[in-house]
Amino acid sequence: MKGGRIVSGVAAHCALIGFMLFLVFPLVWMMSTSLKSTPEIYSGSASLVPDAPSLVHYRTVFAEQKILSSMANSFYVGIFSTALAVLIALPGAYALARYSTRWNNVVLGWILGTQIFPAILVLIPLYLLLRMLFLTDSLVGLTLVYVVWDLPFVLWMLHGYVRTIPVEIEEAAEIDGASRLQLIFRVLAPLLLPAIGASVLFAFVSAWNEFFFALVLLKSPDLMTLQVELARFTGMEGQARTGPLAAASVLATVPSVMLFGVLQKWFSSGLIAGAVKN
Repeated sequence: MKGGRIVSGVAAHCALIGFMLFLVFPLVWMMSTSLKSTPEIYSGSASLVPDAPSLVHYRTVFAEQKILSSMANSFYVGIFSTALAVLIALPGAYALARYSTRWNNVVLGWILGTQIFPAILVLIPLYLLLRMLFLTDSLVGLTLVYVVWDLPFVLWMLHGYVRTIPVEIEEAAEIDGASRLQLIFRVLAPLLLPAIGASVLFAFVSAWNEFFFALVLLKSPDLMTLQVELARFTGMEGQARTGPLAAASVLATVPSVMLFGVLQKWFSSGLIAGAVKN
């Protein structure tokens, strides 16, 4: 019996290590490619270690492409759309979790239903609506699109977490004179940090990596987001410039990794443990 547990434990750890390698390998390969010279990239060698590491592709990216302005645009729409989505979803999730009506299941079903439709189905009416509001070719319009697109999932995620918080915490706060907004943002919000962290990460990464809406709604070169700018790393006859593209992709990956590093301390359980005495 003990030997079987050891074997199963070793197998589980091997599977976990293999899965981590599967996830990390594309990033490692991309970083390796960004440091290789152009002849080495097209030589067909499959080495992960460059023969003569060089930053020439990074210099090319900063010299020839508007990488910094496109990153700034992506930061703008990512940060503001994430903040708005979470601020709107938090009171909504509280209302769905604490006020039971016959419409709750309908609303939750509608939230899930919105996730099964592809973006192209809403693109034309969305474009017409933004044109009526004079928000086409605008970062503000793109930000509002991302808020609407991310809001259902963020609302669903926060709703599930709110339901796990004991009602006794809210009752104690109400006895102490807390208003409804104070209850949501000063009592529940600190307890929901893991859910808020996950929601922030999802919403930001979704906006940061989104390509389709930005490609269609933005026309001015100065307003292009990072993902649209990456699509321009092509040479003659549509052939990709592999070295600069790999360097730009590494730069595009850094903010998401850094955000996860900042928020990972929020992804912990047991924040409510001991908050209510038996």
